[in-house]
Amino acid sequence: MATATAARNFSLARLLFGPPLLTADAPHQTINKKVGLAVFASDALSSVAYATQEILIVLAFAGVAAFGLSIPISMAIVTLLIVLTISYRQTIYAYPGGGGAYIVARDNLGEAPAQTAGAALLTDYILTVSVSVSSGVAQITSAFPGVYPYRVEIALGLIALITLVNLRGVKESGRVFAIPTYFFVLLALLMIGAGLVQLAAGTLGASPNTEVVEHTLEPLALFLVLRAFASGCTALTGVEAISNGITAFREPRSKNAARTLIAMSGLLGVLFIGITLLANQIHVVAGESVKETVISQIARTVYGTTPLYYITLMATTIILIMAANTSYADFPRLGALHAGDGFLPKQLTWRGRRLVFSWGIFTLASVASMLIIVFQAETTRLIPLYAIGVFLSFTLSQAGMVVRWRKIGRMKPGEAVQAHGSVMRYDPHWRGKQLVNAAGALMTFVVMIVFAIAKFRDGAWIVVVLVPTLVFVFFRIHYHYRDVAAILSQGARWPSIRRRPVKTVALVDDVHAGTINLINFAKSLGVPWTAVHVAIDPDKAERVKQKWQERVGEEAYLKILTSPYRNLVDPVHKYIEGLLAELPQGYVHVIVGHLVMDNLVEQALHQNAAIALNLALQDLKRVAVTTVPYQLDLHINGNSAREHGLPESATRT
Repeated sequence: MATATAARNFSLARLLFGPPLLTADAPHQTINKKVGLAVFASDALSSVAYATQEILIVLAFAGVAAFGLSIPISMAIVTLLIVLTISYRQTIYAYPGGGGAYIVARDNLGEAPAQTAGAALLTDYILTVSVSVSSGVAQITSAFPGVYPYRVEIALGLIALITLVNLRGVKESGRVFAIPTYFFVLLALLMIGAGLVQLAAGTLGASPNTEVVEHTLEPLALFLVLRAFASGCTALTGVEAISNGITAFREPRSKNAARTLIAMSGLLGVLFIGITLLANQIHVVAGESVKETVISQIARTVYGTTPLYYITLMATTIILIMAANTSYADFPRLGALHAGDGFLPKQLTWRGRRLVFSWGIFTLASVASMLIIVFQAETTRLIPLYAIGVFLSFTLSQAGMVVRWRKIGRMKPGEAVQAHGSVMRYDPHWRGKQLVNAAGALMTFVVMIVFAIAKFRDGAWIVVVLVPTLVFVFFRIHYHYRDVAAILSQGARWPSIRRRPVKTVALVDDVHAGTINLINFAKSLGVPWTAVHVAIDPDKAERVKQKWQERVGEEAYLKILTSPYRNLVDPVHKYIEGLLAELPQGYVHVIVGHLVMDNLVEQALHQNAAIALNLALQDLKRVAVTTVPYQLDLHINGNSAREHGLPESATRT
């Protein structure tokens, strides 16, 4: 008995996800700046592992001599990073409740631009998971080439692990990922510092990679440089994450989020410039056919194949995998915002047992896994899909802030206006702040256009088509919810409140303990009722009829419905339609029995016809279906049957 009780009390969900949290615990699930940097900055910081590489891959088409341009290109990207950091810092203070591109565009540009920004961001978050995990796996295969054929399986396993950790809650996932984030930053700075010391001492060697990159060389034209600049701008992905997740920070939220943003941008700029400089000094080999990453080549040049080399690659792999955690923090929140506004299914607003948006997390993991499979976990193949959505959301966010500053400029000193969860107050410095956002909007727009043109044939066309398609779907969902709400709220269409006749039907598959439970429920209603059996098997129908007479008798009439095509649903459906015709203003009450097992595996062994019948009768108006469960404890009943010497058939359901 004790074993059976323990088996019933065991919960796999509790083991994997932890005990459920009260709704009242939500304010206590916020995070401080140190944990916030780990949760929201891992995406941006991890991009230094592949941003320099993407610049060099493009410049390789003009020959190795063009690699020197990667330094001024990286300087230009860091300049854009500074502009975006100042812009998003302004956004954080303007929208203390969360100031992502979706909210800013909705408040200042209108619904269509808002849905476009939302579609771009949701796409970006999905691709962040795919790109980050694929890049992390690339670090593993650089150190251990033998596992390269299994990169897809490794990537899928890592996504499953990240999903599990995030289902345990934002606060707990932040604690899990905080140490690896700072570990990566420390090792990356150590590698750059060691490399610069060797460079100053004249002992820095060259990349040990001897792989030959084969390209059809192109002339070094302006568009090629712009392509390299756009590819390197993948280093800026994740900059907007903190503005989307302000509500996750402790009070004062805006101040803590703004400081975390500045710390993240500072680290990002230093790491990006340092890695690009060392990549040029050691003459790395880069190209789409090169299997070893730039980070691996730098670490191998600086450290050799010492333990520090493998530790650096391990830290890089972990931060790349953790970069996906930024999406797990932001995608469910953004999905919940869309759903709350009626543009995505309402299920995305539901919080799970650990106060996270579980449906959003599952959706993110599922779609990212499909992309991993389709693109075979190849980072370079995924990058063209990645950056367009990022910079589209950047552009719309900055453009929205330009409009907001124009509105503020028209206000009078001391005036304040409530606007969709944020407060607009007159700011005497509005022109300068507007100029910063305008510069950010222009620069990110140029990057987006260059990327779309340069990478269109490589897969960018998918995002160009996907974003408008998602916007169309969002509005179709919105119109559906709007129409449903309009119909339900129209008092003229409400049925009149009065008592109506009801006919009660109890569906019977066999005569056993569960059937008696169903009969007792029907009798408890205190109304006449009819039992119905569908004769899928004529021999069984005769046995059921005989057992009914022996064990139930005159309690109720048993009607047998013929089913020559062995179909359960159609005869019941037709019979109910006939009853409805006899009751033009009444209801038909259908009672269905359901055997409940101890677990899902045992439940799957049964027909579970109650579920199918419930779904099949949904299209009939004035039909109510009640499911009467009968719980079986096989650990007790099965042992009891064997102890009393009953045949095996006596315990079958």
